[in-house]
Amino acid sequence: MLSATHSVRSSAGPFSVTVLQPTVAKRCVVFAAGRGGNPLRHFGLLQDLVNRDLLVIAPHFDMLTSAIPGMEDLAGRVHRLASTIEQHCPADLSLCGLGHSIGTVVLLVAAGAVATTLSGDELADSSFRAFSRLVLLAPPTDFFRRPGALASVSVPIQVWSGGQDSITPQAQARFLVGALDGKTGVDLRIEQRAGHFTFMDELPPHVSDPHPDRAGFLRALAADASRFLEGDGRE
Repeated sequence: MLSATHSVRSSAGPFSVTVLQPTVAKRCVVFAAGRGGNPLRHFGLLQDLVNRDLLVIAPHFDMLTSAIPGMEDLAGRVHRLASTIEQHCPADLSLCGLGHSIGTVVLLVAAGAVATTLSGDELADSSFRAFSRLVLLAPPTDFFRRPGALASVSVPIQVWSGGQDSITPQAQARFLVGALDGKTGVDLRIEQRAGHFTFMDELPPHVSDPHPDRAGFLRALAADASRFLEGDGRE
């Protein structure tokens, strides 16, 4: 595995992208981090995906000052995601997405959804390459409550939710399953012992995790998610 962090140029200014390259890549996975914006806090999980022959590209985002992002915050992250894919995902590889928390909102917009911010602004972007599959960890789905917000989403999705998550509780994930019923396959996984940050290898400062074996859980998650991204997971 080769790991490197590059500087990417974009119309909004330069930013960093970490690229994890296997010897031979089967698919390209773009990873969208949550509020903190640093994909390296998920490094172990991403490394496990690379060990299963998946090329991982992960833009670095600025940390959000608010737990509830506005239009400028979301649009900036969508732009970085698009630039990352354009410059680091080979055209001959199918494109998959993996995201945590706010990162899942960015991925859903990239897959055709229309997000609505707390102030009522709407964000959509139809310029992305088609995704073959998405894996969403602890998604906050209140951004997609307006009628028709998810009407254009047709990609198969695997959703993970923690039973101890008070930030994006299970109801958020179950809403997504119901909203996409009949449009695409949604594989819902509930880990009852997990909290919102169990999906991270490196916890944010001053955060404790309720899971008794986070490392073991993340290894199992990587195996399950990679099978799904390769088309072998349950839908």
